[in-house]
Amino acid sequence: MSETLKSLNNIRSLRAQARECSLETLEEILEKFQVIVEEKREYEALIKAVEIERENKKRKLLDIITKEGFDPADLLDLTIDNPKQARKSSKREPRPAKYQYELVSGKIKTWTGQGRMPSPIKDAIENEGKKLSDFLI
Repeated sequence: MSETLKSLNNIRSLRAQARECSLETLEEILEKFQVIVEEKREYEALIKAVEIERENKKRKLLDIITKEGFDPADLLDLTIDNPKQARKSSKREPRPAKYQYELVSGKIKTWTGQGRMPSPIKDAIENEGKKLSDFLI
């Protein structure tokens, strides 16, 4: 909540501000607040009406589905036929390693060639004059 809203929500702050205003100014502010509050009420009523309409449509569809002899869970199986859904649910296979290098500890590691180049390969290329092809598996 912003500082302005905090002071508007605090009765003592409002009273302190009201002491500096004329009655006419306070009445103008009140009218503007009443308009804002009414707009907010209308907006929230509209949102609620849309939600109720959506729920009614869901119930009607569910009635139609059950009258036709389908179980709603059966229809969920149809989404697998959608290629976009299938792509999202399937995980691609990991890429095969292309390069092999040895750590200072003697452990052998591999790299697919994607992402940041491992520092042992980078150091060997920069300092020892090796080529990337020297690390091919």
